[in-house]
Amino acid sequence: MNRILTVLINAWKISDLRKKLLFTTAIFILFRFAAHIPVAGVNIVALRQLFERNQLLGLLDIFSGGTLANFSIMALGLNPYINASIIFQLLTMVIPQLEELSKEGEYGRQKINQYTRILTVPLAGVQSLGMYALLRNQQIIGSLSPLNLVNLVVTMVAGTIFLMWLGELISEYGIGNGISMLIFAGIVSRYPVQFGQTFAIFEPGNLFNLIIFLVMALSVIVAIVIIDESSRKIRIQYARRVRGRKIYGGQSTYLPLKINQAGVIPIIFAVSLILLPSMLGNFLQGVPQPTVAKIAGSLANIFQPDGVIYNLTYFFLVVGFTYFYTAVVFNPDKIAEEIRKYGGFIPGIRPGQPTANYLNRILNRITLAGAIFLGLIAILPSIAQGLTGIATLTIGGTSILIVVSVILETTRQLEAMMTMRSYEGFLR
Repeated sequence: MNRILTVLINAWKISDLRKKLLFTTAIFILFRFAAHIPVAGVNIVALRQLFERNQLLGLLDIFSGGTLANFSIMALGLNPYINASIIFQLLTMVIPQLEELSKEGEYGRQKINQYTRILTVPLAGVQSLGMYALLRNQQIIGSLSPLNLVNLVVTMVAGTIFLMWLGELISEYGIGNGISMLIFAGIVSRYPVQFGQTFAIFEPGNLFNLIIFLVMALSVIVAIVIIDESSRKIRIQYARRVRGRKIYGGQSTYLPLKINQAGVIPIIFAVSLILLPSMLGNFLQGVPQPTVAKIAGSLANIFQPDGVIYNLTYFFLVVGFTYFYTAVVFNPDKIAEEIRKYGGFIPGIRPGQPTANYLNRILNRITLAGAIFLGLIAILPSIAQGLTGIATLTIGGTSILIVVSVILETTRQLEAMMTMRSYEGFLR
């Protein structure tokens, strides 16, 4: 905590970073303002009562930053964009053209990001139709004429695009990853509501359970910080080279391999996918075909947030996405080639492909520990609810994971920016 405050204070003293912090804060304010602009024709009181009864919808509301319970113009949140990102990252692994495009540096990333934004539009349209069908089945919203339905879909799609644009503005002109920062802002904005609901139903007999929950929450925060800061250091030795009367190289350094290379991304991806079966089941329950409606009802019941299948699926999705995203962001072959090109080697390991194999083996081992940790944190809220009986803070583990990870990542980015500016001042 002291480190974070120190970084913020030092960053505030630098003019460029102060502007970035103010810009990010302004985007947060705009985001929270737009989150309270409701779509016309929705019974907000009945909608909030529905969200209080349904854990799945409550989970969706948390990750939308409260926009869903208000049914604001940004009710879909960033879920369509996240789903589109998942689709393209999976396609990159199977389509050679996309794989080649991803290797073309900044240009390739921009093109894939452009395709992702395009795919977000139809996905947002489909999800808005599904949300309308769900609310109509719950009698929260009446049947709309085709023109009004089109108006509703266009409004919700535009809200998602607007939110996506805000995230890109933060990435370009603000601090941190824009999408992660908006998810962070949405989760933090819901904490007062959650704590208010908890203390509203508080009874003296539940004091011990509440203390257990708070101890678990603090333990999770400490564990997240420890895992996030932990790394396996690989020693790199550089050969000595003599040019004329000067000697170059000969020093050694370390290549840090983080236990959690993927950060918070696996949780965000897993949450987006684990909610799909329940949403699909709720959507199909109202169809006139009895067999389909029965299967849909069973699917919705199986994938309830407190169910065993839901939590097991959630756990394995987090583990799988941790390995997948680590493979995307860390390329052992490329790192081994860079080490060889600059005359470096790992003691006891030959340069080239043997170095790449060694790095890949080490990475797989430490990623397993990080993936299991993330998976356990993801399902910890259900365990905590079973032990304490406090349902209003059911998703605390997942939200705390995202909040702490985003804070640590943003702090590191600020530290890197300040270090870079210190070098620039020294060179002048």
